Amino acid sequence: MTFSHLDAQNQPTMVDVSAKESTHRVAIASGKIRMGAQAYQAISDNTLKKGPVIQTAIVAAIMGAKQTSTLIPMCHPLNLSGVHVQVLECPQESAFLVRVRVQCQGQTGVEMEALTGVSVGLLTIYDMAKSLDKSMVMGEIQLEQKSGGKSGDYTIQRS
Repeated sequence: MTFSHLDAQNQPTMVDVSAKESTHRVAIASGKIRMGAQAYQAISDNTLKKGPVIQTAIVAAIMGAKQTSTLIPMCHPLNLSGVHVQVLECPQESAFLVRVRVQCQGQTGVEMEALTGVSVGLLTIYDMAKSLDKSMVMGEIQLEQKSGGKSGDYTIQRS
């Protein structure tokens, strides 16, 4: 078996994508953070001392998507053309869902940028609300869909 991220001498390498066609790439990822009712209400009501949690998480998710190649060793730096972030309230679960949509015109996909954006957004919510609830749980981080590129389109199959 040959590995795409190892060269002929078994040394790490970043895949050369220069021969790949540039296409419009889009990826959407999401993740959820669950917490106690008090922390959830404080975030929803915007009453935390640290400031507006949702707005800060949106900015953090955008920044996370833009910094992906500095965090994930074999990710290519991409010229992102757009990052859109939603933070949705899930009151029945005392949770917030972070959804990130990333797009670019390029030779490699933006799945990792969308997933990184989600992760950084969730971590920001945790950071800003940990004084109220250190037991918050982040999870269900997943690629929901992607389009563009050689591998084609993908949409998560929900049961």
